[in-house]
Amino acid sequence: MKLKVTQENLAKALNSVSRVANSRGTLPILSNILLKIVDNRLSIAATNLDIAITHFVGAKVEKEGAITVPARLMQEFVSSLPSGVISLELQENKLHISTEKYQSTINGVSAEDFPVMPAITKGETLKINTKKLKLALQQVVSAASTDESRPVLTGVFMHTFEENMYLVATDSYRLAEKMISNSSTALSMLVPATSLTDLLRIIGDNEDEVVMIYDDQQAQFRVGDVELVTRQIEGKYPDYRKLIPSTFEFTATLKKSELSNITKVSSLFARESAGSITINLDKKAGQVSIRSIASQLGENVATAEAEVSGDGTITLNSRYVMDALQCLSGEKVTFSFNGKLEPCILRDPADKDYIHVIMPLKS
Repeated sequence: MKLKVTQENLAKALNSVSRVANSRGTLPILSNILLKIVDNRLSIAATNLDIAITHFVGAKVEKEGAITVPARLMQEFVSSLPSGVISLELQENKLHISTEKYQSTINGVSAEDFPVMPAITKGETLKINTKKLKLALQQVVSAASTDESRPVLTGVFMHTFEENMYLVATDSYRLAEKMISNSSTALSMLVPATSLTDLLRIIGDNEDEVVMIYDDQQAQFRVGDVELVTRQIEGKYPDYRKLIPSTFEFTATLKKSELSNITKVSSLFARESAGSITINLDKKAGQVSIRSIASQLGENVATAEAEVSGDGTITLNSRYVMDALQCLSGEKVTFSFNGKLEPCILRDPADKDYIHVIMPLKS
């Protein structure tokens, strides 16, 4: 293998794939990245056996070949080089890297030992608007569980319902649902939230669409020069729609910034009660108030003006409320619930495609 490539393009590719390389895995080669010439371009790939990312880089290729090298060393070394042209040459499993002022050699391992994710040969193809998918991932992924004892909840449920495509995630304490687009294609798959977090990192603002190819076991996402392949999670996703009420007894609409401020202040007094805050809606006064108590330190009541229907009280986790508010993109927020033990819904009154559900705490 012998080629020349720009430092900027090589560093960008190494940054996007190297975080997938697993230095703590049982297979030492998983801490390496695969460098390979494919169709006169340099292909850089990493995998942890659950997910694989491949980044293609334009290069001036003189000789084809393939090698694996330590991901962290390669990424940190190339990032430290000045901008300009880098020469890569492979000689007997040693990768020689040279620029005008730097010459280095990195010991590699044969590419034949590198595990490859199975190809999707008979999959369905779906094209998704990049901006819509990026926003949906930003609004949904954070609600997925990190508890591996319930694998189904560590994923994002991508599915169609009544000819609309949705992304959904829940950890059983909160739930986020985003409608992306109209779609007549039947879709039902569970993608690890960690994989979609990596996808979110590599989605730029320049591409018009993300191409998704999927079968029963895997899904591949193509974004420009980058491909991400991930295994799907096996299992049946809970029938979450039963949780979401269609009508509400208590509703308040107010500025998102004001609800965020009074929640943040109240959370300071809610640390010893696991973030527990009590939210009260007062129709006559036209306000939302949040009360929090720290038995050793004191208590706090913070109030904001709002359009209120019904007088109601509910106790929630302040961190979940703050997380939900960060996912809403408008200037206002509508806050709705039916009773102390019923789910609470937060949404942007100008955006009907996204809802955030928070389960109450027992006060």
